[in-house]
Amino acid sequence: MKKILLLSAVLVPMVFWPSVGISAQASTISMALAAAPARSQEGATVVSWNDDYTYEVLQEGSNQLVCYDRSSEDRRGAFDVQCTNLGNLDRVAQNRRFRVETSNREEENEAIASAEADGTRVEAVFGSLWIAMRGEDQASARVHTTIAMPHATGASTGFPENGREGGSFIMAAGTSAAHLMIPGS
Repeated sequence: MKKILLLSAVLVPMVFWPSVGISAQASTISMALAAAPARSQEGATVVSWNDDYTYEVLQEGSNQLVCYDRSSEDRRGAFDVQCTNLGNLDRVAQNRRFRVETSNREEENEAIASAEADGTRVEAVFGSLWIAMRGEDQASARVHTTIAMPHATGASTGFPENGREGGSFIMAAGTSAAHLMIPGS
């Protein structure tokens, strides 16, 4: 009888353990996809970032959208997910490295500016979306969307380079970080 009880104590948890991992992964995928447009969610890739700025694919996608959780990064909110183009993963990895290697936003901006100046800044895919959803929790999170336009300026696009006119505008004009700000997002 003792052998049966001991065997049950070992085997029963083993039967349920894989489902716990699957459930946690499904939760991570669902959370990361919260920032994705509804029509793109089904085909989006979802990744989980490693400490060495590499990633594991949690869900293989069929479109160009990739989503991930950023809440574990220093200086991020309790709920912080982002989606962008698959072609931007090298830039995301570089951004994550800058954040880890700095202790505040000012130092992070200096690292980015240095990479911009020495030509090592990874460029975003022109025209790609960056959709961030952040807040204290998913229910209170706000969505912020930008469109990458590396090296774009007001002169090259016709968009103003500040938001004083109330519409979309180019932020960081002329740099690899130039992007179209979308008001109200």
